[in-house]
Amino acid sequence: MDAFVSVLQPIETAQGLPNSCYTDPVMFQIEKKQIFASDWAAIGFGFDVPVPGCVCPVNFLGIPLVVVRGRSGKIKVFENVCRHRGMILVEEAKKLSGPITCPYHAWAYDFDGTLRATPHVGGPDIHEHHSVDCTALSLNEIPSAIWRDVIYVNLSHKAPPFEEKAAALQTRWAEFEQELYFGGDDSYFELDVACNWKLAVENYCEAYHLPFVHPSLNSYSRLEDHYNILDDASYAGQGSNVYAAQISDEGQQLSKFRGLSEKWNRAAEYCAFFPNVLYGVHKDHTFAIVLLPKGQKTTIERIAFYYADAQMLSADYALMRAKNAAMWKDVFMEDIEVLEGMQAGRMAPSYDGGKFSAVMDYPTHHFHKWVAQRMMRIG
Repeated sequence: MDAFVSVLQPIETAQGLPNSCYTDPVMFQIEKKQIFASDWAAIGFGFDVPVPGCVCPVNFLGIPLVVVRGRSGKIKVFENVCRHRGMILVEEAKKLSGPITCPYHAWAYDFDGTLRATPHVGGPDIHEHHSVDCTALSLNEIPSAIWRDVIYVNLSHKAPPFEEKAAALQTRWAEFEQELYFGGDDSYFELDVACNWKLAVENYCEAYHLPFVHPSLNSYSRLEDHYNILDDASYAGQGSNVYAAQISDEGQQLSKFRGLSEKWNRAAEYCAFFPNVLYGVHKDHTFAIVLLPKGQKTTIERIAFYYADAQMLSADYALMRAKNAAMWKDVFMEDIEVLEGMQAGRMAPSYDGGKFSAVMDYPTHHFHKWVAQRMMRIG
């Protein structure tokens, strides 16, 4: 607790989160409850279930979940467990032609979770029994929300409404609250990073490392061209005043989002939406990174790119999409060495959480305070 109190001090005197927050499996178990289960956490993307009838299993922090897109197109999330004997229902992402059927005893569920069939439950060829009330045995639904195609869940069922959590960042980016078009296979990739999920958030929040880790990016988007972004609760990050859209050799450009104010002619912003999503917005594309902790020292980064209109999904823009994703992949891969280096550094027993720059590290310190408050149950 003393270490968390040190985190909450003004940035000039604060220390960072203690090593145990990055290395101790016990602390990871506490995080599951205090941070991920008690808040809205991201588990995937809408494109994981692209059309009605699609199901996609997700093991999130050891909890078996299944994302389902129903006949109306609405996405729901359930525990991926049959109400009969606890069998896993869905083993792989697929489109179903019929109900969600348990492979063990064939109990079947509609896409809204309703139990609709219990074969032989009353004996051979007797498919009903008075002791089995199908209306009381629907799949256990997890409250879910979707924003910018990212699927969020409230595992505890106790978090405030998602609209409250997202309100501040939605207001900041109100001009981008319009339809997004996922670029497809050439606009998606994953990175497997040997670091704690928090280090990925911390690194993303700040521009301080740009001259040293991203020399190519820094050559045109310099440290002095960036600014810090803070919110009282849900996010932190940094922005750039010199974003330049890519132009092909033939002069082709990606479509711009409609109705943007003059600010966005050159600005771009990158915010970590706590706990585990990293968003980026630009006038001609956006992206989202869902961080999936696979343990205390391993994180999967799922990265997807979105565009302003359906025309950008055509073959005519395939090269532009691929080049955009490749450019960002190079940037994100440059971060891997420092992320894994910081993770290794957390094994030094005398490291005390570190010293913040009172000018450059405000977003990172803001995130540390957010974590510390939740681990202390005072925020």
